[in-house]
Formats: sequence, C-alpha cells, structure tokens
Amino acid sequence: MWLMNGGSWYAQAEQPAAKFALEECWQLPWILELHCQNGIHVIAHADYPDDDYQWLKKIDLQRVLWDRSRLMNNGCGIRGADHFWFGHTPLRHRLDRENLHYIDTGAVFGGELTLVQLQ
Repeated sequence: MWLMNGGSWYAQAEQPAAKFALEECWQLPWILELHCQNGIHVIAHADYPDDDYQWLKKIDLQRVLWDRSRLMNNGCGIRGADHFWFGHTPLRHRLDRENLHYIDTGAVFGGELTLVQLQ
C-alpha cells in the first residue's frame, strides 16, 4: 500500500539515506494540536479514529494514516476540539462538515493546492 501511494522513492534511495529518512520520520508527530485565537485545531493525515478527541489518547495510528470511513459515510463531527483538518482523500473542492475540514484537493494529481490560514 505504501509503495502504491508514493513510497517507491524509499526502495530506490541509497540505503544509508533511506534508513536515516525513516528514522527521522519516526520522530515526527502523528497528530498536531494547535491552540489558536479561534480555538483548538487538530491536524491528522486521514482521520482521528474516535468521536471524542483527547490529546495523547491511545488510538489506532494506522487509522490516522489511512481511514476514510468517516468521510465516506458522512460521519459526524468530533468532540474535544474546535476544528479537525484532514487530507489523504483527494476531493474536487475543500469539504467542511460540522467541525471536520477535508482539504486534499488533489494537487499531487494536477488539482489545486489548498492552504488554510489558521490564525
């Protein structure tokens, strides 16, 4: 799945560089929580896999990266923060549903790049 979604660079990279890049990636956060003037913003790649958000709550990290079920099933908002921002699933236009914001507009496939100024 990873190779099909842009991970082929890793297989082609020099092994020391690839190993270093992977080790650095493991240091990155899976979820960002930002406190802004207009509330708490949570940023995750694909989804937050619970209906109640809590910082550092134990959750399924694979679903943070890959899950589309909330988006595809017209899921409801998430409690615990004011705004949730997701990508992963290319859409024609930004989609806002309750406090959920889906901003992947397919730039990697020639679509427009969507940027959001949180503060």
